[in-house]
Amino acid sequence: MATTPQRCTTCRRTMIKVPGLQYEMCPVCQTVSLFNSKIKGRLAARLGQYANSLANQDDLQNKIYRLPTQRHGKKRAVLCGVTYNNHKKKLVASVYNVKSMQQLLVNKLGFPYASIRILTEEESDRSRIPTKRNIEEALRWLVHGCQSGDSLMFYYSGHGTRVRDQNGDEIDGYDEALCPVDYKQAGMIVDDDINAIIVAPLTYGVTLHSVIDTCFSGTVLDLPFHCKINQEGLYIWEEHQLTNKGTSGGKALCISACADDQNSADTSAFTGNTIGALTFSFIQAMETETKLTYGKLLSYMRKKVYQAQQVVGRIAPFASPKSQEPQLSCSTRFELYSESVTL
Repeated sequence: MATTPQRCTTCRRTMIKVPGLQYEMCPVCQTVSLFNSKIKGRLAARLGQYANSLANQDDLQNKIYRLPTQRHGKKRAVLCGVTYNNHKKKLVASVYNVKSMQQLLVNKLGFPYASIRILTEEESDRSRIPTKRNIEEALRWLVHGCQSGDSLMFYYSGHGTRVRDQNGDEIDGYDEALCPVDYKQAGMIVDDDINAIIVAPLTYGVTLHSVIDTCFSGTVLDLPFHCKINQEGLYIWEEHQLTNKGTSGGKALCISACADDQNSADTSAFTGNTIGALTFSFIQAMETETKLTYGKLLSYMRKKVYQAQQVVGRIAPFASPKSQEPQLSCSTRFELYSESVTL
């Protein structure tokens, strides 16, 4: 289908208008641009009436912010890639990981461009730099106003770590945490906070998938149940928490790069380009496998990562065989080989 390039009237970023649509939203600043002059007056009047009806309410800004959800349907995502420029542990694959995930969501899974919020150090908009504040605000945007039928995605590529548990809710005594670009100044984002922001608010009929490509990430969403699976594909669901941190009726799943005590890796073993081992294996499974269940997905990812580990000493920077095993955790137990992966 032919497209026509357009520029945002606010930030001047290039947008794409698909023929037949009468508006487009800038993915950077969220400005709505109308391409049919005949409806501008009518829409402006209706938006004015809507704004006036909320003018005396404290949550005016938040309610207007829900417009993208209504306009672009049921799918939205936050994709975060932290490179740590000028740091001795810089990650060269993070931006490439994010772009690869964006292509999967748009081209394969039907996520609109305007419903995907990207945070990397390459963004010109400072609100899209992956600082602690910006990441947390993006996560609040992701779940705000969620309704039955919504499919949400949180993807993270960057450093992760473990810190001492301060509130006694961890069986192993450690909280898992993400490291934003300003973690030395602002601090890390611990699993308790991630759970409170994007898991607890999920209402009935809403599904959240998190794909977390970082070290020590097995239970980074603090979900109640963790899937323990062996090489033959036999599994059991283990209770993970000492306290109940469920959803508000929705379903949350976390696909993570490795167990809480393991390291993850970026590797060039797959294609020659450096990419996260989990990211590549997840994308490949979603693009190539038919009738994909969660059991099949988990087994596929583990097989791909293991294959990359076999070239240790040549091009894959894994510390040792089996040093990275993709994990699955969830807010509920379910039959792994019966439930299809649906995003």
